[in-house]
Amino acid sequence: MDLTRDAAWTLLTDYTKSDSLRKHALAVEAAVRGYARHFDENEDDWGIVALLHDFDYERWPSLEEHPFRGAEILRGLGYPEWVVRAILSHADYSGVTRDSRLEQTLFACDEMSGFVTAATLVRPSKSLLDLEAASVVKRMKDKAFARAVSRDDLRAGADLLGLPLEQHIGNVIRFMREQVDALGLRGTL
Repeated sequence: MDLTRDAAWTLLTDYTKSDSLRKHALAVEAAVRGYARHFDENEDDWGIVALLHDFDYERWPSLEEHPFRGAEILRGLGYPEWVVRAILSHADYSGVTRDSRLEQTLFACDEMSGFVTAATLVRPSKSLLDLEAASVVKRMKDKAFARAVSRDDLRAGADLLGLPLEQHIGNVIRFMREQVDALGLRGTL
């Protein structure tokens, strides 16, 4: 099968109608693509995995079904097993370890891109363009802010990449800025 972003986008939009979930997929894609360039990996392949990592979530949000239903669908469509495995590995409860650099990067960028988005939206400017890593670190210390996001997962993602937390946050911000308009995070700047 030819892996194409167009096919992945079509699959995502067939299963995901929520604008916020689509934007989450785009944010994770931007971050993972940035790391693919950083690690000199195939940016298109990595981007497709990131775009599809939650494509089944809106229909099957339970721990028993997501991302397992998506994995079945991807296999049925002929996606390579490395794509399926990477997507399964982003969920701690799947039992799939994060062995490859792609798997580690997807995990590191998934929750972090969501947290960065949340930190952006509470700024007066509502803009990613003036968000700094230090501000995100400060938000992480506020247990009431985005309370559903595990701070341990955010730190573990940076550790998996072998990066200091603030550097990982800065990278994710920088990579997401490349898609600021698609993410709806230009704000008032």
